[in-house]
Amino acid sequence: MHPLALLGLGFVLGLRHASDPDHVVAVAAITARTRRVSAATRLGMSWGLGHTVTLFAVGAGIILFNWVVPPRVGLALEFVVALALATVGLLNLRPAPAADESGLGPGAGSAPTRAFVVGLAHGLAGSAAVALLVLATVRDPRWACAYLALFGAGTLAGMALITTGFALPLAAATRRWGGSGRLIRLATGAASLLFGVWLLYRIGWRDGLFLATPRWTPH
Repeated sequence: MHPLALLGLGFVLGLRHASDPDHVVAVAAITARTRRVSAATRLGMSWGLGHTVTLFAVGAGIILFNWVVPPRVGLALEFVVALALATVGLLNLRPAPAADESGLGPGAGSAPTRAFVVGLAHGLAGSAAVALLVLATVRDPRWACAYLALFGAGTLAGMALITTGFALPLAAATRRWGGSGRLIRLATGAASLLFGVWLLYRIGWRDGLFLATPRWTPH
């Protein structure tokens, strides 16, 4: 495959990667606490930036230095993602503070940081799978790292699109029905909490993080 076509594929696959269920659940719950589309877009970009930073750093280490991720470490990273999902869900189930002009409430300054940290966790958990996929198809380490960078950029762009697309109807509904914002926040919080708890069980016991012989397949 031509290198430029390969980089384009990396960007497109990054866009698709942004729509993975755990990503969408996490950013939907975070975005549900906003009232402005522009604020939601910034949250999506913060999440995507955090995801890209760790994805590229760890993925490049695997490609350039042949780092090996032991099964228990890989499962532990995925367990952190599950914890983040459950935590974000619990935050949404709390009573919401009064909104300020930014549409994010008194804790507006912490929202992008929270999204960035959640993105960092997701990038750590997914870096091994992406790096191994690149190694299987790209032999030149420089092009492999460039692919990773474009994949991360695609994920960032995709997450910005997803949060914006989620926020548009949310903002319209909030303007028309004042109580809808709280209902959506509670619904996304419950979904994030339940999904996080299910992942905690799956990773901890079915996949064996807390058992004698863990079973981990990078994905």
